[in-house]
Amino acid sequence: MIGKIRQKLITLHPPVNRQAAKWICPICDRPIPDSQKDAHHLIPKSKGGKITEYLHRICHKQIHALFTETELANQYHHAEILREHPEMRKFIRWVASKPDAFYEKTRKSSRLKSAK
Repeated sequence: MIGKIRQKLITLHPPVNRQAAKWICPICDRPIPDSQKDAHHLIPKSKGGKITEYLHRICHKQIHALFTETELANQYHHAEILREHPEMRKFIRWVASKPDAFYEKTRKSSRLKSAK
């Protein structure tokens, strides 16, 4: 599902010159290669959100591994707010040393697992 949304947004808003256009991830401040570009709804679609912004796929997955949709809608609906969370700060420090196209599978937070 996320892949379809990402593809739709990329085709709706293609950069004029793909090599000259650089997307910067608002979470980790690194350039986003096309292969790692994911559209993130600032407020989840299930909560009525419509606005998206591009993130690295790994940053996007980390957000959804740490926060519920309700938390994202009510508290963490902006990149700056997400960056201030202690777990996200830890993640950002870790991912900063990785190549721009780096991707690794993300695990759900134990807090979210126990909430089910």
